[in-house]
Amino acid sequence: MNIKSATLGSLAAMLMASSAIAVDIKLGVLNDRSGIYADLSGEGSVVAARMAIEDFEAATKGINVEVISADHQNKPDVASTIARQWYDEEGVDLIVDVPTSSAALAVNEITREKGKIFLNSGAASTDLTGAQCAPGTGHWTYDTYALANGTGKAMVESGNKNWYFLTADYAFGHSLEENTTKVVEAAGGTVMGSVRHPFPGTDFSSFLLQAQASGADVIGLANAGGDTVNSIKQAAEFGITQAGQALAGLLIFITDVHALGLETAQGLVLTEAFYWDLNDDTRAWSERFSTEMGGSKPTMVHAGVYSAVTHYLKGVEAAGSKETEVVMDWMKSNPSQDPVFGAGELRADGRHIHDMYLFQVKSPAESTGAWDYYKLLATIPAATAFRPLEDGGCALVE
Repeated sequence: MNIKSATLGSLAAMLMASSAIAVDIKLGVLNDRSGIYADLSGEGSVVAARMAIEDFEAATKGINVEVISADHQNKPDVASTIARQWYDEEGVDLIVDVPTSSAALAVNEITREKGKIFLNSGAASTDLTGAQCAPGTGHWTYDTYALANGTGKAMVESGNKNWYFLTADYAFGHSLEENTTKVVEAAGGTVMGSVRHPFPGTDFSSFLLQAQASGADVIGLANAGGDTVNSIKQAAEFGITQAGQALAGLLIFITDVHALGLETAQGLVLTEAFYWDLNDDTRAWSERFSTEMGGSKPTMVHAGVYSAVTHYLKGVEAAGSKETEVVMDWMKSNPSQDPVFGAGELRADGRHIHDMYLFQVKSPAESTGAWDYYKLLATIPAATAFRPLEDGGCALVE
């Protein structure tokens, strides 16, 4: 090699070195690790975050990510205390997951105050992208509008016009009941009443008897996780569905169906953002997840954590920085693409949009094996699945 070519080679190497980034990131997975939402989020969300980091090959790109986790016990005061400690004392750059809407809204406010990033996958309140939207917050996976728009609309269109709600008495339940009521009434149905139960609950007998006595076509379960599982089990014990009333599980996870068993859960119509057996990409990703989780299949919350962390890491790489405003600007200006949700987009209000799916739970005879639980009824396109951007009241939307 002559001197000239050696000099050019050295210059190229210097330019490559100067363009490489070195960013240290601390990521906190905050969720329910011991209560009624532990199966649908919990350790699975930690696994999903680590899978996103590994698949992105973050370390080889100069992005070193440390993952920590904590249990917020589904309590907003505990969630906000942990978030503040993470941001102030432990150098956490972003928080992900956070099921339980009251806890998520509390973390959202701490994140706004600290100028950090919060990528939610587990909560459902539309306030995260509405009145309480924040510059550093992204809301992945699902929300109460998308759930109501899917399950609620489908049930009314199938002839189930009269509804009565069994609602978890906190922000998520209230929001889900409100959004589903709007959908039911817009589709020509009627809401005959509602009853609110403590969160979390164990004995739903008195609430179910009130719903049964209403004579409604549908009892809408505006709850989630263990509350939904117990509601459905106890409804079966009272013979509610056998007597002709339908149950609408407005937020059902595959782990709920697994806990219920197909004999009890068969026929339920539900809306999800993800199903492990949807296509080749979801099957391959879910198989890897299952290996890490002792055979359990991922929920849509786990998939959302993976998708959100993947898009965030792309933003850090493109920006060459973890600075909140720069990374969020990139994330909102560029489409997302991953093996769990496919193509997506992070809107100005922080809402991540992607296709949603209307499923029905299979009967035992229709299932071909373990975790083969759903049959696809319809795909709800991203453009119509979520609340229109102009209707949310987010101050970030011009």
